[in-house]
Amino acid sequence: MTSEPPLATENVQSYPRPPALEPVPQTLRIELNGVVVAETTGALRVLETHHAPSYYIPPGDVRATLTPARGASYCEWKGAASYWDVGTGTDVAPSAAWSYARPTSGFAALAGYLAFYPALMTACWVGTERVTPQPGDFYGGWVTSNLTGKIKGAAGTRHW
Repeated sequence: MTSEPPLATENVQSYPRPPALEPVPQTLRIELNGVVVAETTGALRVLETHHAPSYYIPPGDVRATLTPARGASYCEWKGAASYWDVGTGTDVAPSAAWSYARPTSGFAALAGYLAFYPALMTACWVGTERVTPQPGDFYGGWVTSNLTGKIKGAAGTRHW
């Protein structure tokens, strides 16, 4: 097994607004009921003030079956998002992933990449660390032990 770069301490309150997009040096792995649905060393992450990072997986590194799900949303920074049901053959996690087919120019690198809600997966990993879902039921950030500061998502924080 190769060694993973350590996670540097980061304060979510110092993340930028508008958000920043950057490559991820660690391996990401996502599991649904014991099945690896995605694993990559080519992920990107979005960093936005008061948010846990959202991680985006290249479509070629997703092993799950993706079926278009109902609903859509719009991000003022990234554009229109589509949602996906994530299937492993026997299990389906409804609306557990999202993507941007035609993101805004500042986030063009995300086109076709998939982000997964960690709360709807069995486990998500950044390197060797299992993540905790961002609080609340709206945001899809991945909380790791290196993050400090107030992360929005809990009751009363949605419109900070």
